[in-house]
Parts: sequence; structure tokens; C-alpha cells
Amino acid sequence: MDTVPRQRRSEIMARIRSKNTAPEMAVRRYFHAAGLRYRVHPRDLPGRPDIVFPSRRACVFVHGCFWHGCPNCIDGRRQVKSNTAYWAPKIAGNQARDARHYQALASAKWTVWTLWECQVSRMDMLEKLVADIRALPRRSRNAGPRRAIRS
Repeated sequence: MDTVPRQRRSEIMARIRSKNTAPEMAVRRYFHAAGLRYRVHPRDLPGRPDIVFPSRRACVFVHGCFWHGCPNCIDGRRQVKSNTAYWAPKIAGNQARDARHYQALASAKWTVWTLWECQVSRMDMLEKLVADIRALPRRSRNAGPRRAIRS
């Protein structure tokens, strides 16, 4: 049973963001400091990835451990403890939706990484991800029609 009144629980849940979360902002700051430039939440890609490197056809999802069911957080801190009849199918649905988005991106020849909230503070994970992104070949920017240069 929930120990917080229904109105207060509603206020708490309304403040939970899906974009620009603290873990996402930390990763974005790290990438920027490493010299990587990116786009955020593009509407034209499945799942609207958190961080996108269009020139390398790569994207990064920064997932919250609770909301997306992190396989690394098995210590019980982020597992569902109350109202499991609601949360277990909700999290399973989130995982199924994530899998559909990954598949759609992979079929469009995008490289996709998932960074979990519990991994954001690990510098070795971030350094490896930066190295992996830099190792990807760049796509030509001039793939579209060229404009005539006027003098």
C-alpha cells in the first residue's frame, strides 16, 4: 500500500521528466567536453533517441534504471516493491517498445547504444563510449544537392 496520499503521489509523478533528465544532462556535458557534437531528441528517428550523432549514424539512449528495467540493478534498490500489478506490465511494455525502436534504428543502419542511469557515473564506461563513437566513420555532409555559388 502506498504511504503517500493520492494527491501528493500525483504531484510527485507529474514532476518526473522524460527529457533532459539529470543522467542525460551529465552524459551530454561529458560528450561536449570530449569535443563531440550531437543533436538531441530528433523527431524523425524512432524512439527519439536522447543523443544523436547524424554524421556517424549513431545514437545513444540514456535510460532510467527503474523505468526501463535495468538488468544491472538486481540489488533491489530500483525494483518494483509496491503496486506490482501495475508496474511490472508497465516496465515490460517499456522494454518491448525500446526493443522495437532499436530494431527500427538497426534496420535503418544506425548504431545504437544504451547507457543506463547506474552507468553514467562510471568514467570508464563514458570513455569507452566516446572512443567507440569516434571510431565510427563519418558520413559526408554533402550527400544532398549542392547550391550554386554566386559571385
